[in-house]
Amino acid sequence: MVSQIFVNLPVADLEASIAFFTRLGFTFNPEFTDDTATCMIVGDNIFVMLLTRERFAEFTPLPVSDAHAVTEVLVALALESREAVDAMVREALAAGGATYNEPQDHGFMYGYGFQDLDGHIWELVHMTGAPGSTA
Repeated sequence: MVSQIFVNLPVADLEASIAFFTRLGFTFNPEFTDDTATCMIVGDNIFVMLLTRERFAEFTPLPVSDAHAVTEVLVALALESREAVDAMVREALAAGGATYNEPQDHGFMYGYGFQDLDGHIWELVHMTGAPGSTA
């Protein structure tokens, strides 16, 4: 059984990405941080490695995609409330991110999202009755 997940994302400016995600409330593990990479803590066993594009390229034989032009991954995070979803999107926009769609209300699930500084899509959802939800 899997005990942890590490999502790896290429970034153009590591310092700017750290500042962006810090503003959204994320923290970083200094033991896995240097000039080319950082480990963003998303949950108890959920991490996002933000790697400079050059460092990221060391791990793949294929070209590194530009998330402003193509989508390879959608990172979806479940939050505790609709208000938390909207608040994180507002903060992402204030920090220089962008939206890619309008909020989606499906009754049992509310979703909204943003694109980070490198164009990666972060889908934020609140599911009614989900563990940890407030509604």
